[in-house]
Amino acid sequence: MSIDSATIHRTLKEFFGYDTFKGDQESVIRHLMNGGDAFVLMPTGGGKSLCYQLPAILMEGTAIVISPLIALMKNQVDLLRGFEAGTGTIAHFLNSSLNRQQIDEVRADLQAGKTKILYVAPESLTKEENIALLRGVKISFYAVDEAHCISEWGHDFRPEYRRIRALVEDIGRRPIIALTATATPKVQSDILKNLGIQDAVVFKSSFNRPNLYYEVRDKQDVDKDMIKYIKQNPGKSGIVYCLSRKKVEEIAQLLCINGIKARPYHAGLDAKTRAENQDAFLSEEINVIVATIAFGMGIDKPDVRFVIHYDIPKSIESYYQETGRAGRDGKEGHCIDYYSYKDIQKLEKFMQGKPVSEQEINRQLLGEVVAYAESNQCRRKLLLNYFGEDYLPDNCGACDNCVHPKPTFDGREQMRLVIRLIESMPEHFKIEHLAGILTGASNAMIKSYKHDALPLYGKGADHSDKFWCTVIHQGLIMHLLEKEIESYGLIGVTDKGREFLANPYELTMVEDRVFTGGDTPDEDDDEEAQAANAAMRGGGAGDPVLLSMLKDLRRDVASKLKLQPWIIFGDPALDDMSILYPITIEELKGCQGVGEGKARKFGADFVNLIRKYVEENEISRPDDFIVKSAPSKSANKIFIIQSIDKCMSLEDIASARGLDVDELMTEIEAIVSTGTSLNLDYYIKENLDEDIVEEIYDYFKEEAASDSVADAIAALGGDYDEMEIRLVRIKFLCEIAS
Repeated sequence: MSIDSATIHRTLKEFFGYDTFKGDQESVIRHLMNGGDAFVLMPTGGGKSLCYQLPAILMEGTAIVISPLIALMKNQVDLLRGFEAGTGTIAHFLNSSLNRQQIDEVRADLQAGKTKILYVAPESLTKEENIALLRGVKISFYAVDEAHCISEWGHDFRPEYRRIRALVEDIGRRPIIALTATATPKVQSDILKNLGIQDAVVFKSSFNRPNLYYEVRDKQDVDKDMIKYIKQNPGKSGIVYCLSRKKVEEIAQLLCINGIKARPYHAGLDAKTRAENQDAFLSEEINVIVATIAFGMGIDKPDVRFVIHYDIPKSIESYYQETGRAGRDGKEGHCIDYYSYKDIQKLEKFMQGKPVSEQEINRQLLGEVVAYAESNQCRRKLLLNYFGEDYLPDNCGACDNCVHPKPTFDGREQMRLVIRLIESMPEHFKIEHLAGILTGASNAMIKSYKHDALPLYGKGADHSDKFWCTVIHQGLIMHLLEKEIESYGLIGVTDKGREFLANPYELTMVEDRVFTGGDTPDEDDDEEAQAANAAMRGGGAGDPVLLSMLKDLRRDVASKLKLQPWIIFGDPALDDMSILYPITIEELKGCQGVGEGKARKFGADFVNLIRKYVEENEISRPDDFIVKSAPSKSANKIFIIQSIDKCMSLEDIASARGLDVDELMTEIEAIVSTGTSLNLDYYIKENLDEDIVEEIYDYFKEEAASDSVADAIAALGGDYDEMEIRLVRIKFLCEIAS
């Protein structure tokens, strides 16, 4: 199809609002419009969508865009309809989210020739009624987006994608353009072969994203570290990826509790909720979206400033794809990956029960992730090398390993040992097997090949398996070693490696990176949470001037309300205020002994005083802070709260949970101490005289210096038993002090 350059550039400006093309975009578009097949490798943010959207608008007929991401379809269609500006161009999508009436509308526009771009899920394309529909439509070309899904070596393998070629032949062959942001040489070959477009012109852009900063952090105190980072970047948009739907929900809740606007996004949510949460993120009602690694979000948001992997991704490709959502506008993007070997073990456990071939592929992909996380090489160099691209500079200046380099050593002898081992064996083996031979491992595979009888067996026992895996991986980066594409994962020696063996030279290598692999303990109950928070505070002394001012304020407020000072805020709460300088009610709730009710009832004067003090004295508030955990949802506590709401007797509640009444009272006191109000009036009226209740209540209100039960027993003498005092104390705390 012959369309002049002026028309192409005018459409680019009038429809999409751009003055110039980026990279290979114009070449791809011209090639496609001239009837050629194309394979486009372009990093996230490089402008892949334009490569098929612009020619679809200019060419006769309808372009069929096959995409696995329902969310992305809606996003792209909304975007195109927003561009239309009276051109009459119509974009539609056809997938399982549509009802019958909506499907009929799509069919009518297609048959009338109004639709220029139709996004379709591969599953929808296989339906006979849709195949019959498309046979009667003039098709301009087929675009296979996220083409890596074709390959079982790709990070989002979709079996339906392997049927695309047959479906295209059935509907009617037209030019095919396959597009992906991530594809190793193995995946590229698989895509071209499966689509039957081996003669396609390959347009390969650099995978380098110079505006992204890559960092791997040890997974220690991860919740605290993550929240601290997000709070240090207020107002910035970000994505947090988690391994499971359950963890997505937990982290979204954790962020909200700590004052960060966040929502979950995963395949288990209903379509309406997913759409609402996506729209809230795009419209900046919220700052952070928390999503599963396995679920492709398809969110086209240019100003995502950080991508955090709470759990390790399943492959380098998925990691590259997900981090690629940051900084699509070319501005800053921070990519943080929290790593512990515990995550790797979880993923390996998920593989159990799957076909052996699939397990083997996943294990190899995961091995690459481990090598990336544990390496001290330039992370940009590692990523680009994985996709078959060399990054020449020694220091990228935008990853943790380059900005904060680790100690190095001359690794020529270690590399020579690896090369000698590989060359001494008639067959090739994988990284882990080679490392096991060098360390002297005695596993079944080594014994079955009789590799424990090799002269070099155990010659590297002074180092760990992890060390030798790192050496081998660095050999791949230096092109001394190679990984065979057709037999994925087997390590061979290159000509350059043989030259190095014959004439060794200094190899600067980094010392083994050590990860403890530990995770932050789960804060399942209030005592653990308080202990963790206390540890975060470190027991340091607070600001003595501020503490004195806070005590004066407490005394004034107590006098005005005719209450004891401790009822307003206890000394531990004031100590925390003098350390943490809370200047909002939300921050105040992070101090010891300050629940929701107390913060709302008494907090305004205190945060106002602290805010003024901080401003006048130019105080730099501490970066450290308390991470608030979600209230405990233990079965006991939920049952107790619900049973008290139903006015059940304490004896019956205790019996139902296998507790004695004293243990139940301890549970109730713990619930009240977190700021939850319980109404025990029904039980107190039935079991205590009015006079007794009044006298104990007045003691706590007018005389008590604290809420101590022991002090109350001593002050009130032997007239009242401990149970009576505890019951009235709970009543007082719920009505007055919380």
